[in-house]
Amino acid sequence: MIKRIFLIVITILVAINLIDALFSSLNQPQVQNRLQVYQSELILQASSYQTDSSIAKTRDSLLGDNIYGTVQQQYQKALEETQQNSQILKGQENNQNQVQLQQVLSQLDSLDQELKLKLGILEAYQGDTETAIATWSSLSNNEIATILTDLWQENSDYVATDTDAQKVQAELSGWFEYITLTKLYQQTGNETAIASLAATEQEAAKIALIKLGLIALTPFLGVISGILLLVLLLIQWLQQGKEALLSQQQGYRWSVPWGGETIWQVLIVGFFFVGQFILPFAFSLTGLNPTNASVEIKAVYVLVSYLSMAFAGLLVLYLSIRPFRPFPENWFNFSLQDNWILWGIGGYIAAFPLVLLVSLLNQQLWQGQGGSNPLILLALESQNTIALLIFFSTAAIAAPIFEEIMFRGFLLTSLTRYLNSWSAILLSGFIFAAVHLSLSEVLPLTVLGIVLGFVYTRSRNLLSSILLHALWNSGTLLSLYILGS
Repeated sequence: MIKRIFLIVITILVAINLIDALFSSLNQPQVQNRLQVYQSELILQASSYQTDSSIAKTRDSLLGDNIYGTVQQQYQKALEETQQNSQILKGQENNQNQVQLQQVLSQLDSLDQELKLKLGILEAYQGDTETAIATWSSLSNNEIATILTDLWQENSDYVATDTDAQKVQAELSGWFEYITLTKLYQQTGNETAIASLAATEQEAAKIALIKLGLIALTPFLGVISGILLLVLLLIQWLQQGKEALLSQQQGYRWSVPWGGETIWQVLIVGFFFVGQFILPFAFSLTGLNPTNASVEIKAVYVLVSYLSMAFAGLLVLYLSIRPFRPFPENWFNFSLQDNWILWGIGGYIAAFPLVLLVSLLNQQLWQGQGGSNPLILLALESQNTIALLIFFSTAAIAAPIFEEIMFRGFLLTSLTRYLNSWSAILLSGFIFAAVHLSLSEVLPLTVLGIVLGFVYTRSRNLLSSILLHALWNSGTLLSLYILGS
């Protein structure tokens, strides 16, 4: 009785914290804005590449028509969403953690200034100098905005200096740096610098074109392959009915020796309570604050935090189900002899079009809000090899192993005591998505969780869903690395 009361109290605390975190994420910006900005910069960089007609056609097909106008619209949209998110957060000042709030507002302010600088350069490059100067004039006490205004303002007595060039190189990058420095060197008449800059820009544009090809080709092949695989599965289902791959696991239920209270205990105590209360409190006692630390320290902090949560969660799981040993057949199966590799790769391919479609619809629903996994932004902005390897260890190794054991190996299979396989897959997939604490990620992650659940229930081998999960996270990190670089 005391144990049950304890679980009820913990469940109430967890529910309050979970709901608060999800609703707080509603007013948090998505990392999608930053991803679009990074991709737009690659497009601008690649647009400068001069080549023969055959490669030029490939370049044009990747970049599309009206490059600068399209990119300008993307920057304008990103700027509007950034300002909207900032206003929303400022209106929540009395209800938010002040330290966290100020950090987010500072990030949004930096992004706002960056977008205005670059948006003005795009406007000036397309001949709309008056609008560009108005955009830059909204930035007070910004040295780069002042330099840009002086460079493009007609009848200006401004004389560019080497110091100004150094400031531009320090604050701008890619296509924006190239355009600004070219304008500056033209003003000083430095033909040698212009020629050297053009050669450097061509090499950078070539690399940007290759990166864009990788970013575009991988999802394209994944979506096409996924659609073909899903069509074949549907055809097989229509032809074979209950014997088809989509139906074979429907009637299967694991033999579950424990009841709902054990499921409740493992999920609430082993995952939520440990992750939301115990570990944050324990880390606060150490006095460690990675907010202003280097990216390597942040990466180590993330890895140690996650490993601590995984260890504590698995310990609670082990202690909770230990009295029920030996377990029935197919529990926590890690067999290397089954065709788990095919199931993992097949699930990864099938997940591509499903998650992409839901993600596109999801973007229209949240309009740039709803929060994002903070690890995504850290990985995007980090070009440190050590930090990236640590992030990879967290996202592509530790997370798939721990989360698949908890959500597929234990939760999904335990739910089959009360639900059929499809219902257990749906519910466990939703819970898997909710624990990531970002409203904007609930729908895409639920779909991914459903695919993970299907693969596991069909293969009954945790290695298959771990492989799928690891491939998905690895692909995401690789895309972030290419964009961020």
